[in-house]
Amino acid sequence: MEYRNLGSSGLRVSLVGLGCNNFGMRLDLEQTRAVVDRAFDLGITLFDTADMYGGRGGSETQLGKILGHRRKDIVLASKFGMAMSDDGTKIGASRRYIMSAVEDSLRRLKTDWIDLYQLHQPDPLTPLDETMQALDDLVTQGKIRYIGLSNETAWGLSKFLELSKMKGLPKMMSVQNPYNLLNRTYEVGLAEISIREQSGLLAYSPLAFGYLTGKYRNNKLPAKSRMQLFKNFNRYKNENGQKAIDEYYKISKKYNLDFTQMSLKFCEIQHFTTSVIIGATTMEQLKTNIESVSVNLNNDIINDI
Repeated sequence: MEYRNLGSSGLRVSLVGLGCNNFGMRLDLEQTRAVVDRAFDLGITLFDTADMYGGRGGSETQLGKILGHRRKDIVLASKFGMAMSDDGTKIGASRRYIMSAVEDSLRRLKTDWIDLYQLHQPDPLTPLDETMQALDDLVTQGKIRYIGLSNETAWGLSKFLELSKMKGLPKMMSVQNPYNLLNRTYEVGLAEISIREQSGLLAYSPLAFGYLTGKYRNNKLPAKSRMQLFKNFNRYKNENGQKAIDEYYKISKKYNLDFTQMSLKFCEIQHFTTSVIIGATTMEQLKTNIESVSVNLNNDIINDI
């Protein structure tokens, strides 16, 4: 495994991080335990969850039951800001809600601190200053160590960074956004800010919900696959997307590369990437994904891509 600094901080995280959104939903407690144990054995130190994962709290609850003494050996990341109730009261980035949300996450995770606490989505109703002041207080209290953003725009990241400099507040060390061979929008605007300001990308959906593994080629949808379970993930199921997948697949075969590993490695080699967040429900998936770290993409492969 390779390790990189989280943004401009001294915190080191694994180049491949484990996304925990399957925990408490597609995986029960013992299945989750098996994946966590194997990921830890293979060198993953970044475990990324969110309060709303696993049916609102399920993922954090399972991790809290599983980590035990290993809690101190991992970088535990979580998120807040998406709806945790149907009545509209538990959502957003107001001071009142943040202070409540972090306590709920700490309780479910059975820990005294969260290493990376991320705003899951922009909150247009709350002033950025209010959000940052609340997060600053949590850092001072020791309940969180570092802060980050998710699903953010170049404008949003730049405004948060500007506010941090102006008022001496904690810096957004990372941005967790989608990035993969079918969705390279991060390269427009956000990539430059990430590099110049050292606010690294935590790339989620690096395999485009499984499309970049090849298992959905020719419109095949395996039983119990994410595309079968979550129809709203079919955003890449269109003519142009399928053509691009076929071309990338041909490149992987031309150079005798595993399609999954080539797709992940492309995300890993970018200068703005801190970690690539993978999801896994089987030991085989986990092993294949992690072994992408040792893959080499020479100039010919990159030029073909």
